[in-house]
Order: sequence, then structure tokens, then C-alpha cells
Amino acid sequence: MFPDQDSNEMDVIIPRYKMIISYDVLPSSQESYFQFVMSELLPTLQEMGVYMTEAWHTAFGDYPLRMATFVSEDLDTLEDLLNSDAWSDLEDQFKLYIRNYSMSIIPYRQGFQFVKN
Repeated sequence: MFPDQDSNEMDVIIPRYKMIISYDVLPSSQESYFQFVMSELLPTLQEMGVYMTEAWHTAFGDYPLRMATFVSEDLDTLEDLLNSDAWSDLEDQFKLYIRNYSMSIIPYRQGFQFVKN
């Protein structure tokens, strides 16, 4: 369930696809990274119909430090996002704060899904 932008009601979406991004946050940009994600990345994605559902932090092992999962109801929404100037700008800015970035689009399945590139 996700809040409707125009009211206090909750809209229910039926996720069909996941966009999974993984990356390492640059140690020198922790605060700027967090500010960017909270004030620009997440609100823009939500406006475009893509919602964050999970964020993971790796505590041990040779894996990316962070993994975030976003969902959408249809593949067209994700394709529209990925082909937009807004996404291009967001992704370029996001990459200023991170390294070892990868992104995958997969069919939705409930629960943790890890994509190894």
C-alpha cells in the first residue's frame, strides 16, 4: 500500500516487476548520498509510479554494500522511467555518491531476491 499524493487514503498497487539496484556508497559522501536519496531520488521515482519496498545493507561478504528494491505494476512504467530524461539525470547524480553500481529488472516475486551480475 502506498499513500495517494492527493489525499490521506492509501492506494494499493499490485507489483509485477522489480528494479533491483546494488552499489557501494563512497565513504566520503555518506551524508550527501542520504540527502539525495531522500529528497530527490525516492520522491521522483514515486511520482513516476515506481516505489521502494526494500533496502538492504551487507554486513559480511564480498557483495555490494547496499541493495535497494523498487516495484512497479507493469513493465511499461519501468521502461518509461528508464527512458526518461529525469531518470538519466537522477542516475548521473546518484553515481556521484556511489561506485560498483548495477541495476536489474526482474519479474516480481515476494521476498528477498538477489541478482548477481
